[in-house]
This record gives sequence, structure tokens and C-alpha cells, in this order.
Amino acid sequence: MAIKNVLVVDDSATDRHLLTEILKKNGYTVSIATSGEEAITKAKQEKPDLILMDIVMPGMSGFEATRSISRDADTASIPVIICSTKGQETDKAWGLRQGAKDYLVKPVNEKVLVEKLKAL
Repeated sequence: MAIKNVLVVDDSATDRHLLTEILKKNGYTVSIATSGEEAITKAKQEKPDLILMDIVMPGMSGFEATRSISRDADTASIPVIICSTKGQETDKAWGLRQGAKDYLVKPVNEKVLVEKLKAL
């Protein structure tokens, strides 16, 4: 499946802006969510081709949102890549156990991100 539409989920305006710029520059369409709860709603409504999910957010964490999205029949087919400052191996392992397809540590390298999107 070719990735075209990406939902960026991050409570940081700076991180949202950086990820959006990278994605748009590389030809992707981007929508935004600022919380885990909003990510779940938008995933169901918009059916993006991919979700880039932050972990540390107020309210529902990215781990919880990823688990909910990956276990809901309506959204289970949408791949989630976690993008977080939490870079410990335990964080990565836990993120993958919640249903994420991959895990990137911030700051995200543009080349690495684009290669991962093309590989899906």
C-alpha cells in the first residue's frame, strides 16, 4: 500500500510543524491531532494511510491511543509509527507490543522517516 495521507499526532506545536514540513516536502498529505483521544476519532473518520504517534501527551498517552487504534476493527489496518523522545529499549518494546509497526526517536531524521514510509 502506498502511503499518501499521514495523521501526525503530537501535543507539541514545534514537533507537529517539523513533521508536517518533512512530510509535505516529500509529497504526503498531512492531517493533525493534538491528543490521543483526537487521534482515535480522526483515525476512524479520515482513515489515514499512516499515523505518526507521539507518546507523552496530556490525557491519553500515545501508547494507549496506539493500543486502541490497533485493536479496533475499524482502524486496525492503519499502521502506526511512534515518534517520541522516549528512546529506551523498554519504551520501544512496549510501543511495538501496543501495535506500533515501528518506533522513531526524536529528533526524527528526514531520510530515515521517508525510507520507513516508502517501505510500508
